[in-house]
Amino acid sequence: MKNKAAYLGLLLAFALILSYIEVLLPLQTGIPGVKLGLANLAVLLCLYLFTVKEAMLLSVVKAVLTGLLFGNLYMIIYSLAGAVLSCLVMAVMIRLGKWHVPVVSAMGGVMHNVGQLIIAYMTIQTYGILYYVPILLIAGLITGLLIGMIVSLALPYVKKVIERSERV
Repeated sequence: MKNKAAYLGLLLAFALILSYIEVLLPLQTGIPGVKLGLANLAVLLCLYLFTVKEAMLLSVVKAVLTGLLFGNLYMIIYSLAGAVLSCLVMAVMIRLGKWHVPVVSAMGGVMHNVGQLIIAYMTIQTYGILYYVPILLIAGLITGLLIGMIVSLALPYVKKVIERSERV
């Protein structure tokens, strides 16, 4: 694919724009840390369009840049833990080829929150964090399903655009 760097740049820009939108319009659940995860649209698209290595790179760069632009060091650490674990699990599921996009994305949302919970436990070192587990797992499942449904609708169109541009 001759334009891979350009597509990856566009996906990163898309992820950063979605992160900014999410900062501007935060989901008011009253539960700290619960977000829609709109920027994961770009990561999931990348997993289906390119290699795991490129998706992982996008995921890590997105987490670092989003933290630098809109957050702080703690946000970067939490986001990196969630992003890496989520991307790995989704990549394995895609490679096995047994699940539809929304299911893969839902598991990615759950694993993102699991990664963040692991960092939270390591930071706070109290079992009180366990009370937060069901809330974050359900939130990850719901938001992951929503993101997956959007990607499953958009993916055929994105693939067509890439195919057309490759013919030119």
